[in-house]
Parts: sequence; structure tokens; C-alpha cells
Amino acid sequence: MKEAEQTKEHYLPPIHDEEVDLKQLSVDGEELLHALVQEGDSAEDVYDRFNHFAELLMRYMAAIREVRTKFEVLNEEFSFRNSRNPIESISSRVKRPMSIVGKLRRRGLPMTVEAIEKCLNDVAGVRVICSFIDDIYAVAEMFARQDDITVLEVKDYIRKPKQNGYRSYHMIVEIPVFFSDGKRPMRVEIQLRTVAMDFWASLEHQMKYKKDSADRPEISAELKSCAETIAATDARMLGIRKRIEKLEKDRADSGLGGQK
Repeated sequence: MKEAEQTKEHYLPPIHDEEVDLKQLSVDGEELLHALVQEGDSAEDVYDRFNHFAELLMRYMAAIREVRTKFEVLNEEFSFRNSRNPIESISSRVKRPMSIVGKLRRRGLPMTVEAIEKCLNDVAGVRVICSFIDDIYAVAEMFARQDDITVLEVKDYIRKPKQNGYRSYHMIVEIPVFFSDGKRPMRVEIQLRTVAMDFWASLEHQMKYKKDSADRPEISAELKSCAETIAATDARMLGIRKRIEKLEKDRADSGLGGQK
């Protein structure tokens, strides 16, 4: 029997921002401290707020580890039962501190840990790259069925792509994480894509940095055309895999029949 493979882990381009760990606080530290200052604060108030912010990021990283482990277990089980891996790779990130601050400001929200937990759903992000389109729905369903997972929101940009051609399956979930002071529900954004979808999204994201040129109608139309070609290829690859599986099943059935 084929031995279950380990989930292939390599860091793909980030979900929205650069990957970050608690060391990023030292990079953004001075700017973050200024951002956290409120009128009438003492130095102690500011540093307390900074420490609460750091603790929250630690909690989000713990939530990411919980989610990644669940996908890794599902991948290994699927590999054992079906002799193939539905998941090609898993990447993750916690949003950069100053990106969090910027999002709070744009939404007119207070610079507090409570506002982050209540109003921002994408501080912790996990991206799951699957082999085929049907793997995305199978993995998402298996994950959502777990009794400690609460699915808060689903956006299916595969069946209903964005105007620019973007395709992906998004979930906002809440997962309980156990800390020394008790259990806390933590939100994580999950994106599931095929390799082909991720190829398009990653390159489109890079080109969007040249926004003045990338937003030209002819460039946007070309990118959308590429997305449609890639989607058609995804569908064809799925069809080929299903034909192969049927041929293998027919061969196995005929072999069994010949033994009777």
C-alpha cells in the first residue's frame, strides 16, 4: 500500500500581506507604539496596549497552527484512503501589525484589541492549494463538518468569479484555542485554490503593484482572459483525472470478474 505522504509545505506568496511572526513587532515597534497612543495615555498605558496587541498576535498564530494541523490530518487520511493527496501545499500568515492598524483607521474603528477581534476577519490567514477543483469542495466540506469549527462566512469565487477573473473559495471560521487562562474562539480566514488559480492570483497580485498600468482596460481584459483559460484548463484536468479513475475502476472490475 502506498505510504501516506506528508503535506508539502512551502511558503507561497502571501494571502494579502507579508508573513509575520512576533519578531515583526520589533520592526514595526516604534511606529506601532505611536499608533496605539490615545489622548491622556501614560507611558504605562501605551506599553500595556502594546503588550495586549502582541499577545493577540500570538493567539492568532496559535489559531493558525490549529487550522493547519486539521488540514494536514485530512490530507494524510485522504492519501491513505485514496492513494493521492488532495492538498498540494499549505501556507499561512498573520497580518503585519501596521497593516492591522491601517485597516482599523480606514474603517474608523478604535485602536483596541477588542475591535480587532470583533471586526477584522483576516488577521490570521491560511491558504490551502489543492490539486483539482473537486478537491477544494471535498476538503472544505470535511473541514467544516468538524464539530469544533464554526463557519461564519463562505464566499465561492469559483462558481461566481470576481469581475477581474479571480477564482478562489473563501471561508471565515472560528476555532477554539486552549490557552493557560482558558479556551478562546479565534477567527481565521481560509482560502482554497487549485494550483492553477493560485498561479494566476499570485502573478496578478504582483502586477497590481504597477497599478497605473495594470488598471488599463486592455490589461484588465487580458488578465481576465488568462483567468478564463486557466479555469478551462482546470476543468479539463479534472475531466482527465476522472476518465483515468474510471478506466482504473473498469480494469479492476473486469479483473475481479475474471476470477469468478
